[in-house]
Amino acid sequence: MDKKNESYKVKSFEYMMHPKSVAIIGASNNPDKVGHVILQNYLDVGYSGKLYPININANGSIMGLRSYKSVLDVKSDIDLAVVAIPAQLVPKALEECGRAKVKTTIIVSGGFAEVGEVDLQDKLLEIAKRYKFTILGPNCLGVMDPKSRVDTLFLPTYKIDRPRIGGVSFASQSGAVGSSVLDMIAHEGFGLSKFISYGNAIDLDEVDILDYLAKDKETKVIVFYMEGVKRGKDFIEVAKRATLEKPVIVIKGGTTEAGATAAHSHTASLAGNYEAYEAVFKQFGIIKAESLDDLLNFSKIFDTQPLAKGNRVAIITNGGGTGVLATDSLYNNNLVLPQLSKDSSTKLRAAMPPIVNIRLPLDMAGDADDKRFNVALDVIGNDPNVDAIMAIVLFQTPGADSRVAASIMHHGATINKPIVVVSPGGNYTQAHVNMMESSGIPVYTSPESAARALDALVKYSRYKLARGR
Repeated sequence: MDKKNESYKVKSFEYMMHPKSVAIIGASNNPDKVGHVILQNYLDVGYSGKLYPININANGSIMGLRSYKSVLDVKSDIDLAVVAIPAQLVPKALEECGRAKVKTTIIVSGGFAEVGEVDLQDKLLEIAKRYKFTILGPNCLGVMDPKSRVDTLFLPTYKIDRPRIGGVSFASQSGAVGSSVLDMIAHEGFGLSKFISYGNAIDLDEVDILDYLAKDKETKVIVFYMEGVKRGKDFIEVAKRATLEKPVIVIKGGTTEAGATAAHSHTASLAGNYEAYEAVFKQFGIIKAESLDDLLNFSKIFDTQPLAKGNRVAIITNGGGTGVLATDSLYNNNLVLPQLSKDSSTKLRAAMPPIVNIRLPLDMAGDADDKRFNVALDVIGNDPNVDAIMAIVLFQTPGADSRVAASIMHHGATINKPIVVVSPGGNYTQAHVNMMESSGIPVYTSPESAARALDALVKYSRYKLARGR
């Protein structure tokens, strides 16, 4: 990759995520217009920079802010222009952005190559190159950064919850997938660092986004939904560096012939040969998600848990049947059940009632309370034969209450090994799930989901440890 161009594009994302001034081209007082929703979002989230509503029919004021007919009428620097007008009007707006020396642009408007308007789309890139600014999109949602209060999504805040500030950054070629996952992240107990929707990717693409997020100090985990990669060699070069710094989780759209056709009509993307993608992912430590559930489940374990030194997972449970299911899930996902050390067995035998068999999975019986969970977590968490712990908590049983959740939260903060919880149930269970996840304990509704997440963590841990990182 061209290092100078690479640095320039990374800087473009800084202008998007931390702009001091934003022009919204297509801003409107009409709540049915996309430009109205975008401007409203900036106001709702408390953006502190300068906002310039732009509308050719502006008559002085839009949503209480002074409005302008063109960016050329704004006599101050503009870091970012968000373009939300009909496709045929976009080239003229970009010409004006270039003359106004706007630093970067996001084009949320659709109606370009994804519907066969290739020449119109090519014109956008020609203008951007001539004036030396960058484009994200077109046909995208744009960006969101909860920390800097930036939100170009044309989705009202009452329809999609905004995630809290966190360490996961999510990039999506599809706006629909992106908005759905954002909504789910807001309910999954982990937070968002940055969101980038890049649509047709005529300029800034998945290579530039991966490069930026790999270097971003506020991003702990990188998550991608992608349909295709245009610059294969550059992507590999950036991925090799990125995966040594932080986890990169990818769900690939267009894995079948029919899916690839759908991807092309959706974002004008060439989905490519899926086997080739799988080979690259495996070679360079990219974690492959098979579903949106995987995407979320993997994200929260990587966001909260340390690397695993091996694949030996201890199971503790207050329900025997779920312990059996969990054991099957381990072995179906490249994980194993270890043998407890003699010291651990002795300590557990002294603390547990006679009905408890001292072996893994450790079934502490249906009346297990916080005292049993506390001893089990303490002893097994320090067992040298154990690399990670899966704690199954059925809050429907008599002894399981907030004190059990508190015990798990305490050990999650003090044991330097991955801990995941499996806890299916209704409202009472969910209240305790929220408690644990708010303290950084990933909770899953099934042993299979937890085991898949642990397997992903183990595989990435091996990749990093093999390279001395």
